[in-house]
Amino acid sequence: MKNFPNYGFQIPDILLPAKIDTKTWAVIACDQYTQDKDYWKNAAKIADGKPSTLNLIFPEVYLGDNDAERIAKIQATMKEYIFSGLFANPAEECIYLERKTSYGRTRRGLIAAVDLDSYEWKPGSKALIRATEATVPERIPPRMKIRSGAALELPHIMLLADDKDDLLVGGAEKIAKESGEILYEGDLMQNSGSVKGWAVKGDKAEKILSDSLSALAKNGTDKDGNVFLFAVGDGNHSLATAKAVWDEHKKSLLAKNATSEELANSPVRYALVEIVNIYDNGLTFEPIHRVVFTKDGKELLDFMQKNLGGKTRELSSSEELEKSVGDKNQESARFGFIFKENGSQKYFLLETEITDLAVSRLQPALDEFISGKGIKIDYIHGSDETVKLGQRDDAAGILLPPIAKESFFATINGRGPLPRKSFSMGEASEKRFYIEARKLF
Repeated sequence: MKNFPNYGFQIPDILLPAKIDTKTWAVIACDQYTQDKDYWKNAAKIADGKPSTLNLIFPEVYLGDNDAERIAKIQATMKEYIFSGLFANPAEECIYLERKTSYGRTRRGLIAAVDLDSYEWKPGSKALIRATEATVPERIPPRMKIRSGAALELPHIMLLADDKDDLLVGGAEKIAKESGEILYEGDLMQNSGSVKGWAVKGDKAEKILSDSLSALAKNGTDKDGNVFLFAVGDGNHSLATAKAVWDEHKKSLLAKNATSEELANSPVRYALVEIVNIYDNGLTFEPIHRVVFTKDGKELLDFMQKNLGGKTRELSSSEELEKSVGDKNQESARFGFIFKENGSQKYFLLETEITDLAVSRLQPALDEFISGKGIKIDYIHGSDETVKLGQRDDAAGILLPPIAKESFFATINGRGPLPRKSFSMGEASEKRFYIEARKLF
């Protein structure tokens, strides 16, 4: 395993089945479709009787349902797959992949391992790898039971790189397509598109990876000398769990007087991830809108204007409001408010001078507004549903502007992790599918 300790990066030993049928082997991230057991039942039917990553993961829709029994079965299946000869010999390599989705987009990624000592989810962190959204510590211990002692890990974590020149993933693509070594290719289950992966390995690959990581680190260094290399886009709680398991395992190694070399080479110290350029054309960032269940939308609007600044302007229709809020040419944030006042439907635009990510300013003000009032809030994907809810007598919808990729890293570097439910990276079916594996314990 080749380590790049200055960048918290490792070329891992990848395990892949000797023969891969992507439609049955590959399964979507465990934290998707958490309210849809039918999705997971269909996945089980598709994979029935065949080797599948479905047998190696814990879909979160089933959390709290015979957890101990399911975890024991998962960990036993991991060992069974290893010792049955299902996997080809491990290969020291990264993987460049292209994921085509059912929405006509193609996302490019790089599978690699990252050093968990270079990652921190806690607010105020200046680590190389940082969380993008608030982490709920209570969600970590149940997930530790799954990873602790597991023979394998499979990645659904996606890291973002602030890489306008497309050095890292683009460089990997160049090496991959020059070598032409395709590791897997095929359709994904349940109309989720297709995927194709190439090997990225050898001296030339190491040089390109090293040079691109060096350039990204230089560009990601702030005035105090802190380097912000990667941001967690998806799977932050999984990465936080991996770190917690490593911290626990590291204590046991230190108690046995492990050397620095033994610590550096422990598989538990690393986590498999997919790295994606935040500027990749196939990566969409969608705002998650808000609905506040209050009968006084005007009070909410006035409060937000006072806290966020700016000026309000009444518009004539939801279409006009959506167009104004969604205007990507605006340099500062605009918010749309939809509510009823004295039985009359209102559409207000709040134009502010906020230039960092809008949700980082909105959510704290919303929390203050609802504090102690018993007012509920919900988080909505899609402007149509937000407008529809804002047309009720007991709710006010708030439309958020598009996510500005250019200010993403700067906002997190300056303010720390974003509030909960800040953004969504694509639709549910576009999330990462498990394919690659790595030996863990």
